[in-house]
Parts: sequence; structure tokens; C-alpha cells
Amino acid sequence: MNLHFLEISGTWEPNAAERRAAWELYVELVTRVAVVPLPAEEGLLREALSSLYSLFSTTRAVLRQHGPEVAEPKRDGQYNFGYLAVAMLNFGVRPLLARWHPALENWEEQRPSDRSRRDHEQAWPEADELRGALNDTRRLLTSYADLLASACGVPHLLEAVPTTD
Repeated sequence: MNLHFLEISGTWEPNAAERRAAWELYVELVTRVAVVPLPAEEGLLREALSSLYSLFSTTRAVLRQHGPEVAEPKRDGQYNFGYLAVAMLNFGVRPLLARWHPALENWEEQRPSDRSRRDHEQAWPEADELRGALNDTRRLLTSYADLLASACGVPHLLEAVPTTD
């Protein structure tokens, strides 16, 4: 395991509970805009942010369901699933949402009643910058998804996801 972009580098030898929890979170990641590219002419930015925001409740549910066994301290400073899951949210998702959720909300409040949500979003001067930030976050979360796949011992399902890189 080597997640240099978050200054996390070390090892993780998951126990059975961590592998089950990793699988649940992996499925959530690979089926969302979290790791699936959002091309410029597709989707709504609001929906992308909402999908990323829902990772918080999903991750909390996984942590609660699998209990303290997924966050137990390990020998030699190894990481555990609990630490990695919380780091993913706090360093991978939260910064994007903290900046862009209120900015987009402010723009949405200015939408004229005769303009569609999609047209209004596309007219936002910061739309391309947010799409770039979503893409940067996607790359980071793809690294997490790769780590989770390895922990589960499954092939990388991301091969079924079209890439734009």
C-alpha cells in the first residue's frame, strides 16, 4: 500500500472483517461518480456532489456494521480499514465538498425559473473548474478502490469503467 498523495505509506494486512467491509465500500466506490468519469456534456454537477456526499453515510454504516474489529490497532504500525476509510472521507472527499457544495448552491439559487437545472449548471463560470476538481478526486478515490480490491482479493472491477484519461 502506498498512497503518497495523502502522505499515507505503509502496510495493511486485512483480517476477515476488514475484507468484508472493504468489499462493501469497494462496491460503493466503483458504482458511483466517485471513480466513474463524468464527461463534460453528461450528468449534473449537483448529482455528482450528492453521490460523493452519500459516501459519508455509507462508510459510517459499514463501520458500524462491522464494528471495532475493522479498526483494531495492529502490530508494527500497520493501517486498519477504519483508519483508511475515515482518511478517504476526510482527505479525499471532504475538501472537495467543503469548497464546491456551497459554491454550487449559491449558483443554483440564482437560477431563473425559465431555465433548466442542466442549462443553468452549464452556464456557471466555475463549472469546468468543478469538473476538474471532480476528476482529481476521482483519481484519488480510484487509488482507494484499487487498494480495497487488493484487500478483497478480487480483480479490479474498474476495468469495466470507461476512462477519459
